Amino acid sequence: MNGKIIKQISNDYTIRLENDEIVTCKARGKFRNMNVTPLVGDNVLIDYNNKYILEILPRKNELIRPSISNIDQAVIITSVHIPNFSSNLLDKLLVIIEYNNVLPIICFTKLDLIDNEYRKEIDKYIHYYRKLGYQVYLNTDEEIKKIFKNKVTVFAGQSGAGKSTLLNKLDPELKLKTGDVSLALGRGKHTTRHVELISLLGGLVADTPGFSSIDFQGMSNEDIRDNFIEFNNYKQNCEYSDCMHLKEQNCCIKDKVQEGEILLSRYENYLKFIDRK
Repeated sequence: MNGKIIKQISNDYTIRLENDEIVTCKARGKFRNMNVTPLVGDNVLIDYNNKYILEILPRKNELIRPSISNIDQAVIITSVHIPNFSSNLLDKLLVIIEYNNVLPIICFTKLDLIDNEYRKEIDKYIHYYRKLGYQVYLNTDEEIKKIFKNKVTVFAGQSGAGKSTLLNKLDPELKLKTGDVSLALGRGKHTTRHVELISLLGGLVADTPGFSSIDFQGMSNEDIRDNFIEFNNYKQNCEYSDCMHLKEQNCCIKDKVQEGEILLSRYENYLKFIDRK
């Protein structure tokens, strides 16, 4: 029978079958010999009678930290007040999520807590990311409820950015604890030790520890460059085909930054990401 792993604790894998039945299975020893570990999100073939995972079906993507596969989209919870807006963290998550072939979606929270002057500044960012083609929502938008159906979604962002508040609004039945919380679904700071998929609005949302610590693991400087998506619109006009947009002469990207076509904060964050590699 086919199913999807929705939770893992030690060597116990909770699997939702195609008929929505929930079963707990062990992984066959052959996976250790193959150096393959079943992940939450994996689509699997199981031996129903003996409750063993027989085969892991091909993955479309996977993350190492948190360990999860077959993700459709990542909602980046972007607070503008306590914690304050960080373009650096937003751009870092966008680049890493793009690199891992996951659709990034941005959701700004706590906009009701800032004054009109600061809101104008935040609106400039909202407009820019939308211009790049990213889906950008405000936590007051009812439209965001439509994005979860038939999707596997993870959430990313700072602790305390308003994730649990947003999820409670989307589904009051979750009754998640709000306040000083981590990315775990309402279980308090740094308390979730496993990954779990939870039903939400016709889809599945990952209850994941550790997404805030995701880093550029496995990415080269060229990977970082190529996942600043607006750079790809202009790079063919650089003098060098392999231009890194740093100190090279006749770099179109640097020109577009000076002209205001590319947001200065995006380019500054790019330089920081390259420098820390």
